[in-house]
Amino acid sequence: MGEVLALVEARLRTALGEPDARAAVTFLGTDRIEVLRFTDGDLVRYATLGMSAQPMTDPTAALADPVKGPRAELLLTVRAGLADTGKVLRPLAVLAASPQVEGVVVAPGASLDTGEPLWPGAPFTSVLVAESGGLVEDLELDAPMDPVRFLPLLPMTPNEAAWKRVHGAQALQERWLAAGTDLRDPLRRSVTLD
Repeated sequence: MGEVLALVEARLRTALGEPDARAAVTFLGTDRIEVLRFTDGDLVRYATLGMSAQPMTDPTAALADPVKGPRAELLLTVRAGLADTGKVLRPLAVLAASPQVEGVVVAPGASLDTGEPLWPGAPFTSVLVAESGGLVEDLELDAPMDPVRFLPLLPMTPNEAAWKRVHGAQALQERWLAAGTDLRDPLRRSVTLD
């Protein structure tokens, strides 16, 4: 477990630079989850560290495989100085702990809901999980372990989350693209949904 996390942290540092802050959260019955903050000009990036220590297990599986199975960490990028996004650390840690706590497999196209604003005054209570491989490349591990995927999170307003449940993740992403939505704006309004 520690070896995997050391490799994950090295990959994050290679891709994003040195973190300027980190916080650790531990939930009863789970491994520790850290959230690292990286500042890049007017952008702040938050990355989880700890979710990939264990493979995610399909909740319908009879036995959890301790080696094989998908592994991931979560990434969130927002514009700096517009909102108190530093308070996103706990909600991010909650989302990263969800595979251990709830037995879910976090994958692209999924919605994750925190049940509360991502940070004080945020118009978002949930996120859409995007495809990996962009900002931070997947980390290959020794066989038979699956690679660690670094999954970007795209904040969704409650209306967008409801619309996505009906029409799907691809349709929502197309709406955002067509409207020129700045998904990094921590104060943005919901895209027009008709």
